[in-house]
Amino acid sequence: MLTEYAFKAVKQSGFTTVGVRGKDSVCFVTQKKRPDKLLDPSSLTHMFRITQHVGLLATGSVADSKSLVVKARKEAADFRFQYGYEIPVDTLSRILADQAQVYTQQARMRPLAVESMLIGVDEEKGPMLYKVDPAGYYVGYKAATSGTKDIETTNFLEKKLKNSPEFTYTQAVQLAITALQNVLSEEFKPSDIEVGVVKPGDARTFQVLSEEEIDEHLVAIAERD
Repeated sequence: MLTEYAFKAVKQSGFTTVGVRGKDSVCFVTQKKRPDKLLDPSSLTHMFRITQHVGLLATGSVADSKSLVVKARKEAADFRFQYGYEIPVDTLSRILADQAQVYTQQARMRPLAVESMLIGVDEEKGPMLYKVDPAGYYVGYKAATSGTKDIETTNFLEKKLKNSPEFTYTQAVQLAITALQNVLSEEFKPSDIEVGVVKPGDARTFQVLSEEEIDEHLVAIAERD
């Protein structure tokens, strides 16, 4: 029963998030909360750097998201200490999913009301996009979505990926933004969304795009349409 409430909280979060995997990169996009005038907008985010190479996007309860991020960073640090290299995205996803599943087994433990996406570019496996739900289910995706309008967004993405195209970095980012715009029927300003990416190249670092970089993609999408 508590797990059902956790899924319901994610659906009623008021946010929709999208992740897209390209041939040499991976990204995710989410709506950005319009803050009260007294709040510092830079302190409001749904995207978190777990390691230099792994990013996490949390959809659902903000408080539960912070708890999940702390656990993810601890597991990543323990893995690096034990094995001497950065934790792969699929391994971290499995660990978080295993912990989430344990929470469903005992009445005294409440499942976290968070659905998370993890992205990174592995040296051997290439770009990786994983999603972990409150029940402890995790799997890799070519494109994924969470939140309030996840069904509509999934339908949109399925049409775009029907023939299994391989997207460049720019195409992947713009597809994720376009999917969100299409489902929400909104024309975004750079301050309306957050975009997290792992670009191609040797560095493979996770980064959140600046408003100037987001604006470049929005202008390109508008000119294309």
